[in-house]
Amino acid sequence: MADALYLILTLTLLRSTYGEFESTNEAGAKCTYPMQASRLRQNDHVMLKGRPCKIVEIGSVAEEKHGHSKVTIVGVDIFTGQKYEEVVPSTHICDAPHVSRKVYPVMGVSDGVLETMDDEGRLRRDWKLPEGDLGKEIQTRVDRGDVNFLVTALSACGEEKVVGTKEYNYY
Repeated sequence: MADALYLILTLTLLRSTYGEFESTNEAGAKCTYPMQASRLRQNDHVMLKGRPCKIVEIGSVAEEKHGHSKVTIVGVDIFTGQKYEEVVPSTHICDAPHVSRKVYPVMGVSDGVLETMDDEGRLRRDWKLPEGDLGKEIQTRVDRGDVNFLVTALSACGEEKVVGTKEYNYY
């Protein structure tokens, strides 16, 4: 009886903390997973102000009057580059985004849109050509007919962004 009560209380606490899982026709996976603030380290990813960020600085503040230490998290949005900062209790459960890195072969550039090939061999025309030096590098390589390179893209929480290039040799 005590075990069943414990299980019910635990499930109730989990549902109130992380919400109820709703079945959909999609994969159903959340874009984040729980992580205790005291376990976060520099270069980890965490959600700050609702945005996926890479931690650039993390520090702990000494215990306060009631014995609770705080963690100061400074992160940079992985898509916009904007800097965010939060101070949370060390026992706080933070959301950490599932971040994936993929490479795609470049097929061309048309009207500021980067054309790549996806894993199934279909042409993707949904990448905006990146701004700055990266976009100029891609455009220059395509203009001179260089197709032996890949673009690296980050994706998290339904967003994707091209973040780099690398050589690719077919041989």
